[in-house]
Amino acid sequence: MAKKVLHLISSPQLETSVTKKLGNVIIEKIQEKYPDSIVKERNLAEESFPHLDGFQIGSWFTPAENRSAEQAAAIKLSDDAVAEMHEADIYVIGAPFYNFAIPSTLKAYLDHITRPGLTFRFNEQGQPEGAFKNKKAYIATASSGVYTQGPTQSWDYVSPYLTFMLGFLGITDISFVRAEGLRLPGIKETAFERGVESIVID
Repeated sequence: MAKKVLHLISSPQLETSVTKKLGNVIIEKIQEKYPDSIVKERNLAEESFPHLDGFQIGSWFTPAENRSAEQAAAIKLSDDAVAEMHEADIYVIGAPFYNFAIPSTLKAYLDHITRPGLTFRFNEQGQPEGAFKNKKAYIATASSGVYTQGPTQSWDYVSPYLTFMLGFLGITDISFVRAEGLRLPGIKETAFERGVESIVID
């Protein structure tokens, strides 16, 4: 059964990016399991989303029939990104550790797809309901240190943040694939290979 895959790249390191390489391996394994799957790539480092400002937010909350041409143009990038999210069955998201959190390019993207009334709402009990249900996400992360265990585990703001944000949007089936310890002697030599070996495609 073919799948539609959306590959989000957030590292500016181009072809040397470890998260991009890891994401590519995840996609290869998805295609092995689901032949004829279609992959769409969005490189956030090459086509970055603007940080939210008052005009952008105001455009979202203006009814479509009342939007000016400038507002319609401002909202298009966000609308296109939301449509891509709906279309995909599987997300492969590259999220390198930048100062213990995600790159601002990925944060800006998430801001543009997290839209009240469109991609999430609160039900009568006050609980959030996301629009992207029954989807699968693979998060490819890379870090110079090790943050899955030991005294630095609490320094990881990548996995808890993405787990919460994606869950808020309805995506609860999430797998993290990690290449960690990329600058630690004795670990860095096999860090990428260990990340690849950990990939399990559902």
